[in-house]
Amino acid sequence: MHGVPSARELAAALREFLAAEVMPATEGRTSFMARVASNVAAQIERELELGPRLAGEHRARLAALGVGDDAALANAIRAGDLDDRLEQVIAVLRASTADRLRIANPRHLEEADRS
Repeated sequence: MHGVPSARELAAALREFLAAEVMPATEGRTSFMARVASNVAAQIERELELGPRLAGEHRARLAALGVGDDAALANAIRAGDLDDRLEQVIAVLRASTADRLRIANPRHLEEADRS
């Protein structure tokens, strides 16, 4: 819809430029900030690639609990409405946390798997 290059391709090009050109040519704070920006670009790439699927899976998990969104889930937990389905609630929360890590920093998932 937005033509070529896609947002994902732009984020990848930015990340590659920062990693290959800026970080090696700078030091100190500028190099650090280039690394931060490169990590942000990688996160954008992952969100563009995985976000729609993960969001749909999250909505389906919430629907299986009978809630429409995260706020409704939090309210149901506070009210004790899901106390009889605690294992299912925990599974939903674990899956949601893992999905967020898949976008934000998948290395944390790898570290958790090794623990």
